[in-house]
Parts: sequence; structure tokens; C-alpha cells
Amino acid sequence: MTIGEHLTEFGGFQVTQWEPGQPLGDPATTIHRIAVDYDNETEWTDKFRAFLALPGVEASQGFVVGLWTDESMDGVPDEVIEALVAAHTQLSNIRVLFIGDITYEENEVSWITQGDLSPILAAYPQLTHLGVRGGNSLSLGQIELPELRELIVQAGGLSAEVVREVVTANLPRLEHLELYLGTEDYGATNAADDLTPLLDGSRFPALKYLGVKNSEHQDEIAQMFAHAPILDQLEVLDLSLGTLTDEGAAALLDSERVKTLKKLILTHHFCTEEMMEKLGALPIEVDTSDHQDDEDDWRFVALGE
Repeated sequence: MTIGEHLTEFGGFQVTQWEPGQPLGDPATTIHRIAVDYDNETEWTDKFRAFLALPGVEASQGFVVGLWTDESMDGVPDEVIEALVAAHTQLSNIRVLFIGDITYEENEVSWITQGDLSPILAAYPQLTHLGVRGGNSLSLGQIELPELRELIVQAGGLSAEVVREVVTANLPRLEHLELYLGTEDYGATNAADDLTPLLDGSRFPALKYLGVKNSEHQDEIAQMFAHAPILDQLEVLDLSLGTLTDEGAAALLDSERVKTLKKLILTHHFCTEEMMEKLGALPIEVDTSDHQDDEDDWRFVALGE
């Protein structure tokens, strides 16, 4: 799996690229993405200042941060963070935010250097949808977002610290959580045990979709969650994009709680054909597409580099 296209939709809004000189789209349906490219000498912050000068910008309900520098591996977005924080009064209607809408042609996901995003989260406590791509140097701090419904963190490798920040966050209305855990080869330091606070379901009582995915520990994660009380509240459990084998799948197959889900997503896996057939017989929707060679000793996550 590579991320080859920019967002076209996020948080219920259409996402459109904005360039200086262009008008704003309809704030009821559209949010804008600002990015630099390799042929443009304009700085990201210059574009953002021009955006803020537009009539009606205060009505914007969302914003997408694209590529902020062409210095691939050293581009810590400190100036971007400072600019977004400084604009929080003017952009007080922002509810939807994605930081790092960057494709592999611009920068491999494992090369994206983020930073401490906690000042942004503090400046926009009204967020309902938040997405972040890139795990290097990422920190989210002590997350307090009482209105957040959706949180997505995509990385080739997430640190244990970031995973713990997420699973201990104060997000009482969270309905959709997606964590791309990644692999040690691309910076992951997390382990299955870091997800323990999720198991009893009390941390996020409104959660309906849980994606703990893209992990080299997918079997262990499957075994942890197969009989966890959190499944009683979930509609969708997504364990896709990782190195799941029959070992983890067997725990899911034997779970009565799994049978209460509406959907189990296991795409990109290393299960045998026999196990796939058994999973397909469960009384719920099971997605076992993108079957990898289960006899291959080299098992890889879908989103690494």
C-alpha cells in the first residue's frame, strides 16, 4: 500500500487544493488544502497568510495541511504549527483538520517528520475530525478534545509514546479510531500491550469503529482483542494491513464477541485458504481480501516506507 493520491474528502467535506488568487469554495461543503511543491518558491506560511486574508475565511469549517517543505527528511513543521496556532481566533469555526496530506511521490510516509502538535490541539479544542500522517518526531501530548468523533494517525511506524497518548486521551464522543502502528524498520517502538487501555471499552464509550492496523504484531493484537469487552460496543473491528496469520485469526474465529460485530476487516493478511474459508462462514461480514503468500517467511505490513 502506498498513499498515491491526496485527500478528496475528509470529515464530510470535499477537499480542494487552494492557491493564491483563487476564491474560497462554499464553506458548507468544501475545505481547502494548502501545500508547496518542488517548482514553487512560495513558502507554505506565505500561502497561509494569503489564505487568511480572503474575505469570508472565518467561515471555514476545516483545513488540510499538505506538503510544507521540499526538504524531505528534515522538514519539521514548526512554522506551520505556529501559524495554525496564531490563526485560531480567526479560524474559530474549524472543526475538521488533517495535518500531512502528503503522497509518496512528495515524501514517503516513513520520511515525514512531524513535531509536537499539542499546541494545535489546545488551540482548536472544538475539533470533530482529526487526521495526522507521519510518525517521525510526532507528539500529541495530553489530548483533550471533547467533541472529537474521528481520529486517524497514519505512519510507517508509530512510537509507543504516541500510541499511549491516543489510548489514554480524553475523547468522550470518539466514534472512529484508526491507528497505523507500523514496523520497527520504519521507526515503530510500540507493542501490543500499549493498547491495553482500550480493551474494556470504558476509555471511549461512543466508539463504533476501531482500527488497530498495519502492525507487525497483528497476531498478538488479534488475540488481545478477540475476547475483549470493547467488542460489545463496536460495529467494526479493523485489523487490516498487517502480518496477521492463522494464529491470530484462530482467536477471532473462536470468539463469541467477534460474532456480535457487523464487520471484521482483515485485508492484507497471511492466513491460509482454509482459515479464510472458516472466517467467511462467520455470521458477520468479513473482508479477507488482498491475501498475501502464507508460505512466505517474509511478512510485511502494507504501509511501511
